[in-house]
Amino acid sequence: MPVITIDVNGVSFRLKEYQNFDWLKTLGKVFCVFDEQDSGNLSFGIQEGRNKLFVKYAGAKTMDYSGNPEDAVERLKRAIPVYQDLKHPSLINLVNHFEVGNGYAGVFEWFDGECLHPHWSFPPPQKYTHPDSPYFRFRQLPVDLRLTSLDAIFQFHVHVEAMDCVAIDFYDGSILYDFSTNSTRICDIDLYAKKPFINNMGRLWGSSRFMSPEEFEMGAVIDEQTNVFNMGATAFVLFGGESDRSLSKWEASEALYEVALRAVDEGRTKRFSSVAEFYHAWREARYRNVIQKSL
Repeated sequence: MPVITIDVNGVSFRLKEYQNFDWLKTLGKVFCVFDEQDSGNLSFGIQEGRNKLFVKYAGAKTMDYSGNPEDAVERLKRAIPVYQDLKHPSLINLVNHFEVGNGYAGVFEWFDGECLHPHWSFPPPQKYTHPDSPYFRFRQLPVDLRLTSLDAIFQFHVHVEAMDCVAIDFYDGSILYDFSTNSTRICDIDLYAKKPFINNMGRLWGSSRFMSPEEFEMGAVIDEQTNVFNMGATAFVLFGGESDRSLSKWEASEALYEVALRAVDEGRTKRFSSVAEFYHAWREARYRNVIQKSL
């Protein structure tokens, strides 16, 4: 397999086939690239005067993507209205999008956060053990800071639900955390979709650590209760033992543990009926814990 090295502003990346990226220079100066993604996308950090941009591009033959670039282009095009419709303070902000060369680009405001699933720089087990891993550092933060981060994630998904959409392929790779400001943003919601949504793949896109049983079942309905499971699983990834959902691995209050555990029940009808109901129960459990601590 041929390997072509491309250089833009002194930043290099590898492709299976040459493509001209001089168009990036019209947006500003490239200062970093993310080229180890299996989605068919390439992403760039660009300095534009005092501002920074994040550019996601589809249409190149990237090293870790085995599909057709044309399919990646179509997915990115379909994702643009998703970012527009689901605009929210906790979501990275789309500012422009356009066709260029054989591909398509989405331009976002830069968020100076670190991805909590940095598989390219800290592949497991280093993700969990290396002192420089963003996930490891996040897990060392005080519980209250992590709960505030989780609130931003839950609030966004209450909004997703209110917009009659479902979250597809949400995982810790979709979470950015800025350790200097203790703020959280969500990225990579390209596959979120309007309801009704039926599983027509069998195993949907996503990380099994976050996925409900119906996300593995051909013909299953993907809805609010699916996203309740996703949010409960997120709590266990950020406060517990990921797929080991035992109380002994849990780092927050037992009341919050009980809410999260109900959310990830394999029986759909035993979960909360909506993300909004789940988040209400979560907030009540958190408030009860604050009151108990103050007594």
